[in-house]
Amino acid sequence: MIPEPAPEPASEPGPVSARLSRATASLRGLAVGDALGSQFFVPANYAALQSGDLPPGPWAWTDDTEMACSVLAVLVAHGRIDQDALARSFAEHHDFDRGYGPAVNRMLRLIRQEGADWRELAAGLFNGQGSWGNGAAMRIAPLGAWYAGDPEQATHQAEISAYTTHQHREAVVGAMAVAAAAALAADPAGPDDPDALLGAVLELVPRSAVHAGIRRARDMLDYADVATVAAVLGCGRRTSAHDTVPFALWAAARHLGDYERAFWTTARVGGDVDTNCAIVGGIIAARTGGEPPATWTRWTEPLPEWAGSA
Repeated sequence: MIPEPAPEPASEPGPVSARLSRATASLRGLAVGDALGSQFFVPANYAALQSGDLPPGPWAWTDDTEMACSVLAVLVAHGRIDQDALARSFAEHHDFDRGYGPAVNRMLRLIRQEGADWRELAAGLFNGQGSWGNGAAMRIAPLGAWYAGDPEQATHQAEISAYTTHQHREAVVGAMAVAAAAALAADPAGPDDPDALLGAVLELVPRSAVHAGIRRARDMLDYADVATVAAVLGCGRRTSAHDTVPFALWAAARHLGDYERAFWTTARVGGDVDTNCAIVGGIIAARTGGEPPATWTRWTEPLPEWAGSA
């Protein structure tokens, strides 16, 4: 069942300018993680990944960033997630060459070219089960930053946003978890301790495989062997929400305030590198002092004007 859009919260988490500034910072961090992470699918860059050297720029972002731009644009225009506006923005700005999965490629083309109903298309994916992929989670950190100080509203708006493309419960919960983490990270009064951060996320999302994975991630916060953590939690090799989100939240929680270290830790385990790094980058950059290195930002493809970023 597709959730009904929620009314605006009675107390807004800060003025629009402050929310936009936080969300834009998160979006930039997401874009850098996505664009730089995607460079390591190129075999010639494998050695640079292990040595910590940067591949030649400029770095183009993928569908992760393009869809995140639509999320922010809709928040700017409506003050909340409007599902029809979000689906329309996804379809209008859909660039086939950005690396979308085949199911979403077809869905967005049908919406744009034939005026198809996103509700029917999203519900019909994968024999009516809906997609449990990580696409709803990869784009949602800026929404969490927008709702800093109100993680409950962040999780609700993330749930609404997910249904426009991903209607399997695991994909929806994955988006909710990332939004909650970003909302908590962006809040100056939010938890600094990794265990407290993941504990707060667990309280905000329903029981699910994603929830169980985050619980395991919390138990592994003291593990220094990242390869072992990724082997247990998954790192997006199956591109499912429950194979992606727990590890991404583990990496973000352990490296709050240190974008560069968070990126290399996340990227070196492999898997769905651009999406993992987009999620981690969006959460880390939502927090004051968590922005990516200036050189990395300069080498990353600029955000489009239509995103409505600050």
